[in-house]
Amino acid sequence: MRLSKAGAGAALMTLVLGVPVAPAAVASTPPGAVAALPACPQVFGHGGYPTGAAPWQRDRIRQPNNPRALAQQKSWGADGVEADLQLTKDGTKGVMWHNATTNGLTGTRRAVTDVRWDTGADRLKGRTITRGPYAGQTVHTFRDWLDAARAKSLIPLVELKGEAGQSLLNGDATVRERAWREVIAPVKERIAGQEIMIYTRNAALKPELARRLDAAGLAATRTRHPAWVDGVRWQEPPPAAAGNHDRWRSTLDRAPRRVATSWTKDYTNWLKGKCA
Repeated sequence: MRLSKAGAGAALMTLVLGVPVAPAAVASTPPGAVAALPACPQVFGHGGYPTGAAPWQRDRIRQPNNPRALAQQKSWGADGVEADLQLTKDGTKGVMWHNATTNGLTGTRRAVTDVRWDTGADRLKGRTITRGPYAGQTVHTFRDWLDAARAKSLIPLVELKGEAGQSLLNGDATVRERAWREVIAPVKERIAGQEIMIYTRNAALKPELARRLDAAGLAATRTRHPAWVDGVRWQEPPPAAAGNHDRWRSTLDRAPRRVATSWTKDYTNWLKGKCA
């Protein structure tokens, strides 16, 4: 009897070791069978912000920094959201807002770092969004927003905005420590019952954020972040999602565990039938 390569190898192992070894199975899909679909990634929704000159004039305030936006992302099939953490004057309050100024909110236009949360004529508390799909929604504190995300079973990916460096890197130790408490404490208070991730794009803040998180036992918040998958830059009005399809396909072929996109609804619809 002529043995296959696998059978011959098994016979040799039996002769040498005295232990019966089953021939290796040949991995193949039977003729006519359908190959198993890859696992679907978790999807993190992001509110697009326009690129190009003077983007603030075209911004529609789409970021999921308020409960209505969280609910919409959830309805589109999001597993998590990417949102934005700013700090008010002297690091007195962590607030969820994308823009460096109050542009897009009621009241006088001011830098977020120049106003306080609940004191002063230009306070941030109570201001509402003036345009876009979430008009009428108020600005929320970091703590309240984390609780709202948890209530909707959404995993938060929080970007600490570079403007917060005004207080986080301040030479005054009192201001600096108070500001870092506004970043770290809300996460530490919730991490036992809620997955939270946090990062910054600001080069000056990156090492200090990492050091503070690690010192607080929050190193896990710096891991397992989603991969950004869009191939088209956001504009207003939004470009057609089809421009992203090639990039979405090539990314899915690499079997990512988590992805982030500004086209949440389009992406989750595109995934149907391509993964399980």
